[in-house]
Amino acid sequence: MELLKEYRSFGPIPAILLPFFEAFLPFLPLFVFVMANTNAFGLWLGFILSWIGSCGGAIVVFLIVRKYGHTRVLTIIRKNKQVERLTHWLDRHGFGPIFLLLCFPFTPSAVVNIVAGLSHISVLQYSLAVLIGKLVMIFTISFVGYDIPSLINQPIRTGVVLVIIFILWYVGKRIEVRLNKSVERDNG
Repeated sequence: MELLKEYRSFGPIPAILLPFFEAFLPFLPLFVFVMANTNAFGLWLGFILSWIGSCGGAIVVFLIVRKYGHTRVLTIIRKNKQVERLTHWLDRHGFGPIFLLLCFPFTPSAVVNIVAGLSHISVLQYSLAVLIGKLVMIFTISFVGYDIPSLINQPIRTGVVLVIIFILWYVGKRIEVRLNKSVERDNG
């Protein structure tokens, strides 16, 4: 609790910047940042700060890839067969798959941001998918992580939360498998 008070004393800037930087450095634990924000600032403010940072980071990564996608480094990535197939598939299907993928906390959003940046999807369409998809994902994490002591003190609630996390993970994986099959079939 003392650590959360110290974190809160820095104000909202770190609460926005940590999820923002996770878009550039996907090994950073977004789940932990969102939980820290909701516990330090409350459910709603913590959720909003995390959502702003995460969406801002995703859109900036998309715009950087969109602008510099023709450079030598990104050309190597763009020429990868799997990335090429995903890019063409996103060009045809646009908003829906991006929205669905970003709703789930276990989706590698850095990959989604890069592939979308290499595709021809419009900035508006991508931004809308990010704003709405991450709204669902960040709120889910916020709600689960808001009251950590009750997760320890109420084992039934912890079990329910773990089941929900597993279901989200499983559904996300099933959607990912379906999307991969659809990409292969469309590009086949």
